[in-house]
Amino acid sequence: MSTGRVRTKKKACSADQSPDNLPLRSSGRQVKKKAAEAADDDDEASEKKYRKCEKAGCTATCPVCFASAAERCAKNGYTSRWYHLSCGEHFCNECFDHYYRSHKDGYEKYTAWKRIWTSNGKSEPSPKAFMADQQLPYWVQCTKSDCGKWRQLTKEIQLTPQIAKTYRCGMKLNSSTKAEGSDQCSMPEDLRVAEVSDHWWYSMLILPPLLKDSVAAPFLAAYYPDCVGMSPSCTSTNRLPGESNLVKLEHLKSVPNLTVAGMNKYFQPFYQPNECGKALCVRPDVMELDELYEFPEYSRDPTMYLALRNLILALWYTNCKEALTPQKCIHHIIVRGLVRIRCVHEMERILYFMTRKGLINTGILSVSPDQYLLPKEYHNKSVIIVGAGAAGLAAARQLHNFGIKVIILEAKDRIGGRVWDDKTFKGVTVGRGAQIVNGCVNNPMALMCEQLGVKMHKLGEKCDLIQEGGRITDPTIDKRMDFHFNAILDVVSEWRKDKTQNQDVPLGEKIQEIYKAFIQESGIQFSELEEKVLQFHLSNLEYACGSNLSQVSARSWDHNEFFAQFAGDHTLLTVGYSTVIDKLAEGLDIRLNFPVQTIDCSGEEVQVTTADGTVWTTQKVLVTVPLALLQRNAIQFNPPLSEKKIKAINSLGAGVIEKIALQFPYRFWDSKIQGADFFGHVPPNSSQRGLFSVFYDMDPEGKESILMSVVTGDAVATIKNLDDKQVLQQCMTVLRELFKEQEVPDPVKFFVTQWSKDPWLQMAYSFVKTGGSGEAYDIIAEDIQGKIFFAGEATNRHFPQTVTGAYLSGVREASKIAAF
Repeated sequence: MSTGRVRTKKKACSADQSPDNLPLRSSGRQVKKKAAEAADDDDEASEKKYRKCEKAGCTATCPVCFASAAERCAKNGYTSRWYHLSCGEHFCNECFDHYYRSHKDGYEKYTAWKRIWTSNGKSEPSPKAFMADQQLPYWVQCTKSDCGKWRQLTKEIQLTPQIAKTYRCGMKLNSSTKAEGSDQCSMPEDLRVAEVSDHWWYSMLILPPLLKDSVAAPFLAAYYPDCVGMSPSCTSTNRLPGESNLVKLEHLKSVPNLTVAGMNKYFQPFYQPNECGKALCVRPDVMELDELYEFPEYSRDPTMYLALRNLILALWYTNCKEALTPQKCIHHIIVRGLVRIRCVHEMERILYFMTRKGLINTGILSVSPDQYLLPKEYHNKSVIIVGAGAAGLAAARQLHNFGIKVIILEAKDRIGGRVWDDKTFKGVTVGRGAQIVNGCVNNPMALMCEQLGVKMHKLGEKCDLIQEGGRITDPTIDKRMDFHFNAILDVVSEWRKDKTQNQDVPLGEKIQEIYKAFIQESGIQFSELEEKVLQFHLSNLEYACGSNLSQVSARSWDHNEFFAQFAGDHTLLTVGYSTVIDKLAEGLDIRLNFPVQTIDCSGEEVQVTTADGTVWTTQKVLVTVPLALLQRNAIQFNPPLSEKKIKAINSLGAGVIEKIALQFPYRFWDSKIQGADFFGHVPPNSSQRGLFSVFYDMDPEGKESILMSVVTGDAVATIKNLDDKQVLQQCMTVLRELFKEQEVPDPVKFFVTQWSKDPWLQMAYSFVKTGGSGEAYDIIAEDIQGKIFFAGEATNRHFPQTVTGAYLSGVREASKIAAF
């Protein structure tokens, strides 16, 4: 270890050259010599008193040791070496020795820390890491609105969220009284604070910040803390004594859906190690592509970004009923040193980015004008949204909360679009449109239900298949045919991997081809009942696609399955989607009965003309009308839509399903169907496939007597020209066949939907037609000149056909509009 340079000027002198014997003529020269030697001595003293930091680029001209641990600590004086942590934070060689040398008093403390760090963390437990994690003083900001100055706490004070939340200049933290000096806020702020916000300061930081006792710790127990921005020395990240990382990780692999005590089980914002394929999930140890694009400065070392992003996400999912603001996050940032100031500054940037992207501060939250979620620079926009369905309302809610002026123009006399609940049935809400949530883990519908305090009913897997005549099908037959049905779809998947197959074919045709080939090659003959059960499974596929299989692409029918999908329970939203829709719409400027006819973006601003002749002028327009209306040119665009977009619009199909709901005087089906949420109808032949194929019990509590069924595939066309009573008659004929052994009463109330005849909807949900591809969803979603934007389930390639997909498309476009 270097001990510093000490210059000496020793010279041998003979007796006759001794100072006493020098000739008088040399006395002038001697005086000069002595003066020069005195000056050298001053330089040596100065060099010994001060020594610069050897870190290239460090701005500290006279470093001060923050540790003050060693008895001979250099403090602000001379040391043989300064150890650099940041441009304003150094420790001296004497304090280094105090902890690092085995014969020194601090060595035991250092080695105890090192054991904990090594057992929990992955990074090197160096002396610098020890100093940063254990010895640096904390910094805290005065919470007085007219002050806000940063103050350094004394070394013995441990910062807590409560202190950070309430601190004021002069507050006495080491006593029970919290008195503050009358003029403490007038004291100047440490000059080092101003440097922290300079762009170069972070590049001079030796170690990235690792948060202590982060709220994210319970979510990330399977990770090395220092790989996800947390300190390995905290009790919140400690393992049980003697437990190895390997044992810990293997244990957590066995329970991949790690949930935090007291939290909604559907909230799983972070992937666990070796886990994949979960929608709206992030890797806590890796930055996403859009994050890297927004924050390129963290591409080399993302630790600070990950620490803050993970903290923000954890705080949001801990309490999603209130808007998460910078003020609510700041006091949870516990890290030693000046870097805490930098973390607070960066946290605000990251919070606004995550808010704009809809990762946090989303759902049904409503904020007042003085609490907008984004800064004022985002507020100078005006937007018109065409359509008050799930997509339009989602976008409007987001933009309104951002502080952007929004008007919604809706053609119908109600909001909701393809969400339309009937609340006239006794004690039960029945959705004329969507009512089932497919996959609840991280689903925004689960988030909004949590915000509303609404419970969803988990749908069971049991589904008895009843034949006409009343017999329940042997479950082994159902399992066998389900296996064969899925095997056929697996062969379809293998077929489309063949790159030499350039031409698409209808899915129904491909299934029939594979089925016939299997029969011929295997020699297996299915029974008549087995063939009927196969038809039931095909009707379910048509239900999923929203079309008969002769129109659906064999190559791209399940294009979205290549992306992470929502996992977990399928649930029935017993209160109806309208509960969510109505809350999203609360407080928004919605104009009903205003059909939009033209959208003109040829000028500097966009002009929207409605059917009554009113011309609305705005900066941005978001179009959320159903695909069927775009296909029928219900809105005229100027300039016209590009050929590419028109081709994409027409390459998708506007699927249709219809529903019927019936209320009975009593639950006649309970005698046969017990402990199930639905039962299936085995079609007597392929021509009746899709005609009331599944019946749902709409009251999970078993009190009310309401069934709902669907009409899918070719069966939709067979009832299109029937009146409601004729459809009811057909449905009752089926029910009386399924429950032939008993009397089935007439319903006391019913409805039949006619989605295909609604002039402003004309469909249920989209599908990829033969010859099309999933890319069409992305092309439809492309904006036009940064002025006209598109949302809706038919613009969401990842989650089409669902209310969730429509909602997320609105959130996506709100983010794009805000960023423009």
